[in-house]
Amino acid sequence: MKISNFKFQIKEIVTLITVITFFLFTPSIISARERFFQVQSIDTMKFSRDVARGKLKDFSYDKEIVIQVKNIAATGATHVAIATPYDDEFLPFLRRWVKAAREKGLNVWFRGNFSGWENWFDYEKFTDRKIHIEKTKKFILENPDLFVDGDIFTSCPECENGGPGDPRFTRDIEGYRNFLIEEYKTTKQAFGQIAKRVTSNYFSMNGDVARLIMDKETTKALDGVVTIDHYVSSYDRLVEDIKDYTQKSGGQVVLGEFGAPIPDIHGEMSEREQARWIDQAMSKLIRIPEVVGINYWTNMASSTQLWNSDHSPRKAVETISKYFNPINLIGTIKDNNGQSLIEVTIKTKDKTAVVADGTYVLPVLDSESVTFSKFGYISTNITVRAENSKNLQKDIVLTKSYPSPIYSFMLKIINFVKTLLSK
Repeated sequence: MKISNFKFQIKEIVTLITVITFFLFTPSIISARERFFQVQSIDTMKFSRDVARGKLKDFSYDKEIVIQVKNIAATGATHVAIATPYDDEFLPFLRRWVKAAREKGLNVWFRGNFSGWENWFDYEKFTDRKIHIEKTKKFILENPDLFVDGDIFTSCPECENGGPGDPRFTRDIEGYRNFLIEEYKTTKQAFGQIAKRVTSNYFSMNGDVARLIMDKETTKALDGVVTIDHYVSSYDRLVEDIKDYTQKSGGQVVLGEFGAPIPDIHGEMSEREQARWIDQAMSKLIRIPEVVGINYWTNMASSTQLWNSDHSPRKAVETISKYFNPINLIGTIKDNNGQSLIEVTIKTKDKTAVVADGTYVLPVLDSESVTFSKFGYISTNITVRAENSKNLQKDIVLTKSYPSPIYSFMLKIINFVKTLLSK
């Protein structure tokens, strides 16, 4: 045997070993989709909750609402987070925010609560969890027109800040878990009654509370989602914490609040430094398939703001938009005989996706390198160029290779193992 042929066969064997490892031991394969995250939200709490009573009858304020929602929609957000309380008093104000969201094509992430839970607006505080569950059910059933499919309803964000208290201090851990589970069952049933597909298991909580509360059993009861309002000094720490949550809970992670700078945590930042921090954090978050949603806190009137008080965008708006509204690489994948190919692997720096039906949609960043590969075919690599377009059509043709007998034999083994695993 010639040395060159021997080296070629060794290379093929190494490739196949890599392939076997990929199929049998890689858990992070995701389906291609048009966005990096299923939920991309920006929070309006400073304007949808904090001024709710003062602006309740000020209808000129609708102009402010419309501008804010319009700016949020322009980033590529899928949702606007509205924190108006759920009490009857504030329902007209909440409806004005929801109306603006619908007009701009946005879903709503409801992140309010009943004012008495945390003693907002001088409402008498209540601590009975059963009352909260009953009030929540009543609110949903009496306001079916408030919701549309795709909305998110958080009945009690950072619930530890009100009611009976924080389980870290009360040590009523099981009581807190049972409350979240019962509240979720109730909301899910209520949305079923009004025939609306609304997600209601995003119970935002402080990261330390999540570590205490969200064990595997509780996470499973909440349909596999842990929602954390989480601020840390470095993006590397953020990634480490998310991986810790997923490992401990066995679930996916939603960032119910995320942003910078928080002066006590990040120190002071210039516009440029804020944009750079967010860019670095987002570039890492899109590589974590377990992160399914992000709510940036807040749009305005905070240290983390994206827009100035005159609605002029800060540099971070461009950064958020890059990730919320990525380039969509779309096209077909065929062989050189024009036949559609299935089970083609697409790899970028950030992720690996497997497409099943000969067509694909993939969110990518400008200047990103993308590789298309399939067993028995020569891989193809392309580099994305934005070309002032958010949709790039790239039809891929893969040419069949002619493997050695060793390669063909091992490929049969792979297909046999895959068949066994699929049974």
